[in-house]
Amino acid sequence: MNDSVIEAVGLGYRYGRQPALEDVSLSCRSGSLTALLGPNGAGKTTLVKLLLGVFSPQQGRVTVAGGDPRTRSVRQHIGTMLQISGVPETLSVAELVAMFSSFYPSPMASEQALETARIEDLANRRFGKLSGGQRQRVLLALALVGQPRILILDEPGSGLDPASRRALGESIRAQRELGTAILLCTHDLEEAERLADEVVILNKGRIIASDSPRAIAERLPGRRVRCRTRLSTDIVSGLPGVRQVQNAEGVTEALVTEPNEFVRALLDADKDLTGLEVTGARLEEAFMTLTQPDLEKAA
Repeated sequence: MNDSVIEAVGLGYRYGRQPALEDVSLSCRSGSLTALLGPNGAGKTTLVKLLLGVFSPQQGRVTVAGGDPRTRSVRQHIGTMLQISGVPETLSVAELVAMFSSFYPSPMASEQALETARIEDLANRRFGKLSGGQRQRVLLALALVGQPRILILDEPGSGLDPASRRALGESIRAQRELGTAILLCTHDLEEAERLADEVVILNKGRIIASDSPRAIAERLPGRRVRCRTRLSTDIVSGLPGVRQVQNAEGVTEALVTEPNEFVRALLDADKDLTGLEVTGARLEEAFMTLTQPDLEKAA
């Protein structure tokens, strides 16, 4: 049974002669979270606008909730949180939630929307008087108030402190557990690795990877080695197979392509090192490697 609520097949879009998307296909299922990653100019914004019905495909097709996203009947199933909100700043948070709930046929109660986004204490505050992090939480409430089947989030963690970011992540997980299909556009690779069931990486208008965060990270032929050593980062970077190395709070961390050879050389150079740990590469390293221009063909 196909439970996909977002289906994009062979999408293409150009701005004049400049291609923004080429042969992009994407599928998002109910109850799953798909993270859309890519460097600036990769085509993420264009893809989101096609999914929202703001643009019409020049090539290929897109269906959302079984229909055309340009129609009102389909848009009522989509909750959106974009970086540019266009929300009236003179209205209070409660007034905004009430106004947005009127756009949907079966909205949740305003009190529930405030509680879900954890902004009950902001109900009587004017939107224009809120901090950046508070605004993000209000925009999440506005995206959720219609009880959407599809939730599209564009950099939702922007401007949030660590506590608010964790709370936002919990709210997103709760929506996924309710069966909502979530498309998360983010530059926060740790957030994507933590939350996503599937990661889609766009680069120069094409999808270059689409898989689980772990599967994409495992494509990178290397390992991450952590330890406490008296060796400087300059010395460690000269050992066999080192791609990059850094030191934070006394812990040296290296990304290496030949872990066995590297560890032997490391132990020979510092027999007193402690806390040696070898793990797989992370999504961040895989992303940086896949989107490097000289590695595009390999990707």
